[in-house]
Amino acid sequence: MESALNLERPGPGDGDLLRVEDLSVHFPVMGGGLLPRRIGSVQAVDGVSFSIRRGETFSIVGESGCGKSTTAMAVLRMQPVTSGRIWFDGEDITTWGPDAMRPVRRRIQTVFQDPYASLNPRMKVGAIIAEPLEVHRVGDSDARRRRTADLMKLVGLLPDMAERYPHEFSGGQRQRISIARALALEPDLVVCDEAVSALDVSIQAQILNLLMELQERLGLAYLFISHDLSVVRHISDRIAVMYLGRIVETGRRDELFSSPRHPYTQALLASAPSADPALEASRSAVALAGEPPSPRNPPAGCRFHPRCQAAFGPCSSRSPELVFEGDSAAVACHLFPPKA
Repeated sequence: MESALNLERPGPGDGDLLRVEDLSVHFPVMGGGLLPRRIGSVQAVDGVSFSIRRGETFSIVGESGCGKSTTAMAVLRMQPVTSGRIWFDGEDITTWGPDAMRPVRRRIQTVFQDPYASLNPRMKVGAIIAEPLEVHRVGDSDARRRRTADLMKLVGLLPDMAERYPHEFSGGQRQRISIARALALEPDLVVCDEAVSALDVSIQAQILNLLMELQERLGLAYLFISHDLSVVRHISDRIAVMYLGRIVETGRRDELFSSPRHPYTQALLASAPSADPALEASRSAVALAGEPPSPRNPPAGCRFHPRCQAAFGPCSSRSPELVFEGDSAAVACHLFPPKA
């Protein structure tokens, strides 16, 4: 399991809105026919640590199945945690029950991937946006109606659309509705789980720009989950690259894209399409090959070593530590050993 070596990083509550330490989420694998028993586990998330500051966008990027969405669900306490700790605004919420989490859920909201599935087709849009206000008993019906109209204007929708149903809107408009609903309780943190991946590219840009405008206006922090590097590059302040349940590299956006250190990050960037033929040619040497191993039976040592062109001796036997340099950049790779 990875460990963070930088002793200068701030502790929970020292300026971080969200802090995750050594988070693991393992799913049991059952077998045995009529009398099922546990025969193994899927290590969906294994020893993940990161923090999010107020007003910033922290993105987790990686291939499908790497554990990024499971990490988000664990942060939301919608997925049981196997081990590790989660702090929100200085409070350890790892073991909090539903009653204790209720005020926290007002401050952490979600925008899901599919705007077609995340909205109740039988509810009018105004009722959908106002639903969090009703659940948390905020204001009377008139106040909720005014708040709904304000939220619709905030995300670029006309208030008179409140009486329509979701099927009457385009995909981009539906995601605006989802964003308005997420903002109803004035949250501090919004978890965006593949929030634009179901949209056309032109609509993606509009929604990303809207999220950035809302962040600047409202001081929001985002935990942004995506497999799309171009999307992550557009919206992020800091980025974590995840592979097979573990974070292999973190850094500020510009630094990570200009000077990636981990071979997986390099290969992931190389596999992204580019309009520059010279850049495409230079990237071919680090192209990503093969498929990730099964999280049920991950390889020993560095989990990327079976696909890594730079693998050597210790990579197949010893798991690399996540070594921090400063307060944001870190890499888990034997090519960059801890400094004595």
